[in-house]
Amino acid sequence: MIFGVYPGGTLGGDPVMVSGRPNNPERIKEAIDKLQGAIRSFAVRCYLHYTDSSPDPRSERSQPESFLQYGGDGRELDLVLSYTSESGNVAGWVEFVRGVVRHYGARIAMLQVTEEPNLTHVPVIDGSFPNVRQALVQGVIAAKEEARRCGYSGLQVGFSAVPLFETDTHDFWTSIGALGGERFIKALDYVGLDIYPDVFFPLAPSGLPGDIRHFVEFAMRSFRETSLPEAGIPATVPIHVAENGWPTGPERSYERQAEALETIIRTVNDYRGNYNVTHYELFDLRDADSSSPDLFSQFGIVRDDYSSKPAFDVYRRLINELGRC
Repeated sequence: MIFGVYPGGTLGGDPVMVSGRPNNPERIKEAIDKLQGAIRSFAVRCYLHYTDSSPDPRSERSQPESFLQYGGDGRELDLVLSYTSESGNVAGWVEFVRGVVRHYGARIAMLQVTEEPNLTHVPVIDGSFPNVRQALVQGVIAAKEEARRCGYSGLQVGFSAVPLFETDTHDFWTSIGALGGERFIKALDYVGLDIYPDVFFPLAPSGLPGDIRHFVEFAMRSFRETSLPEAGIPATVPIHVAENGWPTGPERSYERQAEALETIIRTVNDYRGNYNVTHYELFDLRDADSSSPDLFSQFGIVRDDYSSKPAFDVYRRLINELGRC
């Protein structure tokens, strides 16, 4: 697999964005270098938001800031475009997407168009904004068209979604398939799967039915065999585990984080051939606020001062063992 990480401290919580100390680019680069080691390819995940008030991609503040500095030396930039239009301005969004491709396309490896468009109940996530399905479909098609026009043949275009086992998500998948048709499918290079097992609801202890390993395998299987076919997306389109993390905090120990992440990553690796999974990206590198008990403040594998938690060394070891040399 190709591994990666989101290196910023800001993240989308419920119901607001969570941030802490300012990012330290030199400490981020140092941590990424340690994680990557001798592995040839390593993904660095970054986010750029479209809003009604500031549609120029060059003027938008990214997360982390000045994200282009984290590319190079085998590090591939995975840029997520987040659709946060209060007015549902799909036409403006499509122009924004095209502008991003023109401006950044030569220096990024992956372009994810929308973030979790099927998640509708969290106000800061794309799925809660009007016309998000149209934005997803038209944005993917526009991104691929612009990449071809500009000669960026290596730029991979995709989108991400979350598994929602407790609700009927059939309508989301069938609707984007109907909206996009063959043009949409042909424009897709991958689909991202965002999973957070044992974070927002508890799972069974390890070794019992319904534990973390079972959840991860079932999430990948249902995504590949149920959700994607409903949209007409074939098995030849790879899955990226685009976001996964396990936060620390009260009653969530550093040691348990390391154990949980190792279980998740090894399960993804064990089944990647079954479900055509090619990437795993960790969310995230650094805590927003290591002193806060809030669930969203301690997702990092390093603390907010960049000192390592046990999970940092676990992730570095797994990358070295399982990564693409």
